[in-house]
Amino acid sequence: MTIPEINYWAVLVATVASMIVGAIWYARAVLGARWARLAGVDLDRPSRGPLWPMITTVIVSFITAWVLAGASSIAWHFYEGSYFWASVVTAVMLWAGFTAARLITHDAFEGRPTALTTLNIAHELVTILVMAAIIGVWPPVGV
Repeated sequence: MTIPEINYWAVLVATVASMIVGAIWYARAVLGARWARLAGVDLDRPSRGPLWPMITTVIVSFITAWVLAGASSIAWHFYEGSYFWASVVTAVMLWAGFTAARLITHDAFEGRPTALTTLNIAHELVTILVMAAIIGVWPPVGV
């Protein structure tokens, strides 16, 4: 069994970038106020502190970047050509097939507003595209 080549520096930078995208996207002045209203979250009185959600987000973002880097490497080996485009296409396919599809399904059963689902899956698409761009322009050594 061969493990795909992964540039862990790119994975770490992509992880940090995902945190920056989320901080901007969900900032009160950008889309945070709209998200809070749709999600029923009181930004002035959060139900808990931000520490554990932030730690969880860093861990999950690292896992996402790591899986994307590995899947991009596998896709590049299969299709050859541009490592950047292999990363971007892989990201969009994984987002559509797993992230968007699963969020839409769960939100439909939970009765969440379509606007909230759209806002969240759009955030996930932007995040995964930023990660893909970083991973795609910084391929593993020897690729």
